[in-house]
Amino acid sequence: MNKKVLIFSSVIALALIYVGCSKNVFTGRKSLSLIPEAELNTMSLAEYKTFLTTNKTISSGSQLATVRRIGNDIKAAVEVYYKANNDAKDLSNYNWEFNLIDDPKTVNAFCMPGGKVVVYTGLLPITQNDDALAMVMGHEIAHALSNHGNERMSQGLITQLGLQAVDLSLAMAQKPAATRQLFQTALGYGAQLGVTLPFSRKDEAEADEIGTYLAAMAGYNVNEGIALWQRMGALSGSSRPPEFLSTHPDPANRAIAIKNLIPKAMEYKAKYPVPQSSRYRQ
Repeated sequence: MNKKVLIFSSVIALALIYVGCSKNVFTGRKSLSLIPEAELNTMSLAEYKTFLTTNKTISSGSQLATVRRIGNDIKAAVEVYYKANNDAKDLSNYNWEFNLIDDPKTVNAFCMPGGKVVVYTGLLPITQNDDALAMVMGHEIAHALSNHGNERMSQGLITQLGLQAVDLSLAMAQKPAATRQLFQTALGYGAQLGVTLPFSRKDEAEADEIGTYLAAMAGYNVNEGIALWQRMGALSGSSRPPEFLSTHPDPANRAIAIKNLIPKAMEYKAKYPVPQSSRYRQ
């Protein structure tokens, strides 16, 4: 590549990164977000509808009721926190939904931009109780609130599809299959929770932190997150590579990190009380 062209492309890339950053409401961390939220949400909704039609969705029963109750508890905690920090406008594009997929072999959950949350039945024997499930759902919702999907999608459009394809609609027009695959990978659905998650170690740690705060604010016992990740470690077993070879934190280390977060989570619960309802747990 011509040296001048390379320098020019680098300048453009840096400019895009500078103007295309979002700030995490919880941690203050800035992340690359080159795709307009409305555009990403439009694609997310289309993918979500396709996903629901191609997977076996549970429409009734106690398991679905539990998923939706916990989801609404965490949604309430999100809204309380954002309102208290004058960021309620950031939730204007969220239209929350909580669905359960009948797939006992898949240990997974995800949250798409705009608040579309999916839990697989294969996750429930691992979480074992409402408190641990709240930790997982809080974690997945934290990924969406932190714009981790937008960040990964932005990075992928630059590095995989070329700088000229930062425009999501243009990328879909030029390389629809590759763009859809990139989107699915960036959003994390189809992956096994705790084993092949697409997010970086940094993103996972940030989602663990925020998810712990949200679960605590919603009234759940976040100590269950420690046992959850111990069970996750047993699930992955010897097939898991050493942490330094993986982009994701080791389950044992995640359990330790959550234990260290609990005192601060209790501060969040006290500072941002969620209005009690028939769902709220002391």
